[in-house]
Amino acid sequence: MPKYSFKTEGFTLIELVMTMAIAGILVTIAIPSFNSTLTSSRLTSYANDLVGALNLARSEAVRRGIQVTVSNNGTPTHWESGWTVFVDINGDETYNPPDNLCTTNAIGAHTEDCLLRVYPGLANGYTLTTGGSLYKKAAAYLPSGMSYTFVGDKFRLCNGTDMTTSRTIVVDNVGRVRVTSVGTAISCP
Repeated sequence: MPKYSFKTEGFTLIELVMTMAIAGILVTIAIPSFNSTLTSSRLTSYANDLVGALNLARSEAVRRGIQVTVSNNGTPTHWESGWTVFVDINGDETYNPPDNLCTTNAIGAHTEDCLLRVYPGLANGYTLTTGGSLYKKAAAYLPSGMSYTFVGDKFRLCNGTDMTTSRTIVVDNVGRVRVTSVGTAISCP
């Protein structure tokens, strides 16, 4: 009598359906966690962009020996439209586009405003506001590296109205910048 052996390979329909159901449950559990990770990553990136802009302005003011300003591209106290870093030749905290590109005189001193860097606006739903009246439109640094106002201020970076994930960017009295997640008087809109 001949013996036949049947070798089964692959999955049965029941095994495939069960695997898909388990995968669906795992994805449903993982998506909210992924969204919070994505939000946290964006907040950190935006905070680092502002800190980088302020540090660039401070170091360029010292290096060039002239006031360098970080100017708000949006409405006063709301910085989510982006910001611009530029050499502020007349100290008016407003970028005046030059006729030529960053011209200097015979000894190398700037004769007109010089654009250093432009930072784009934040994604929809993210806000960046100031708490005080000092940095409503601009933050400037003197050739000494000190803040133009000699008084600190704070920025609050938020995603919607969620205060728990927000970041606070603190500029101290001498112009140093740090990021913290500790609450402050500035609330999220």
